[in-house]
Amino acid sequence: MINQDTIVALATPSGAGAIAVIRLSGNDAIKIADSCFKSVISKKTLRNQKSHTIHLGHIIDGKRTIDEVLVSVFKNPNSYTGEDVVEVSCHGSNYIQQEIIQLFLRQGSRMATAGEFTLRAFLNAKLDLSQAEAVADLISSDNEASHQIAMQQMRGGFSSEIAKLREELLNFASLIELELDFAEEDVEFADRTQFKDLVERIRFVLKRLIDSFAVGNVIKNGIPVAIVGEPNVGKSTLLNTLLNEERAIVSEIAGTTRDTIEDEISIGGIGFRFIDTAGIRETKDVVESIGIKKTFEKIDQAQVIVFIADSTNFKDESFVHSFKIEVEKIKNKYPLKPLLIIANKVDKLNENQIEFVKKDIPEIHLLSAKHGIGVEELKDKLLSFVNTGALRNNDTIVTNSRHYDSLLKAFEEIEKVKDGLDTGLSGDLLAIDIRQALYHFGEITGEITNDDLLGNIFANFCIGK
Repeated sequence: MINQDTIVALATPSGAGAIAVIRLSGNDAIKIADSCFKSVISKKTLRNQKSHTIHLGHIIDGKRTIDEVLVSVFKNPNSYTGEDVVEVSCHGSNYIQQEIIQLFLRQGSRMATAGEFTLRAFLNAKLDLSQAEAVADLISSDNEASHQIAMQQMRGGFSSEIAKLREELLNFASLIELELDFAEEDVEFADRTQFKDLVERIRFVLKRLIDSFAVGNVIKNGIPVAIVGEPNVGKSTLLNTLLNEERAIVSEIAGTTRDTIEDEISIGGIGFRFIDTAGIRETKDVVESIGIKKTFEKIDQAQVIVFIADSTNFKDESFVHSFKIEVEKIKNKYPLKPLLIIANKVDKLNENQIEFVKKDIPEIHLLSAKHGIGVEELKDKLLSFVNTGALRNNDTIVTNSRHYDSLLKAFEEIEKVKDGLDTGLSGDLLAIDIRQALYHFGEITGEITNDDLLGNIFANFCIGK
């Protein structure tokens, strides 16, 4: 049910700023704004203005002027929500914002709930459900890749592909259902050969979308990278160099980092969350021991491991031997996680020593975190772990776990349909599996929904969106 009342909320972040935007939406949005607006042009009223126009004037409360503002008018159905919408751009004082909102509330509007503007856009068919969810992703995007995917989804790239497949499947489902009405006459309205071709196409598309989630999830949430190694090998220095700021304390004293330190940067448009961990060594220090325990927990959570050592120690053959053993331990414990082996402080080695290290451990990456040597090459190696081909080709990429779950269920039902066609399953049984596949397609775009689902999705939005 679409509420007919008028809602109001601050559309810009709360707090003081240069300007703020207060948004109204609903049947009385223009009427309410008009009752509090005095144009700089004599006798000008908002209700008589064209849609998509901006007007200079003052917000007044009786004889009191609250602020000079710009008011934007959007008339239904050509607005974000599909209703009459008014946006008031005022000065960004907290006091002014609250005074205007309170004035609008007294004039008959009510405070919007989280995501209610976008919910109304969905209910008024301005967006489908996956596009509405992309609005939240767009707001929270903090790197180029996540922004690109959210923009593509908000423009309907993902939902239009699903909707097209659903429509084709629905057409065949109708023919199958029609056959059931003529079961006694043993006729086939749905061409089984064409239907098999469609099912194969659907299987191919679903598989591609499902597989894309591995990349999409990484792009949306960032890639956690654990920086591990013995104390005082330069883990914190490397973190500071990557972030280009003094994020972690750097000291010659071993065991300075007692807890994990995390921060995120964007490399090639992909977010990487670096985790500087406590040095791994035998210790009787209780606090340091807790830090080392957390180190192993963070390695478990990370998707990439950067194992760093002091390159000056490679002069000692016994160290090289023990280091190789440690590398093998990590590889055996985390066989599916990419491992980058780094020799830091390469600036302290001469050319012969550098060649010795490279020869002894060919896959090692040499760098100097302190002087920035080899850091750009390290970033390139990290980026190579992400399959950005689909992103470069502007392919559809799934980032939403709800969509992923529905795609998996739809694929399972389509597999049943395929098996049914191959074994000559009767139309009534085929129809059951087809209906289930259609249901899961509809869950993605919003043709199939319920109040609990909508409440859960839009509760995660900010109030003014």
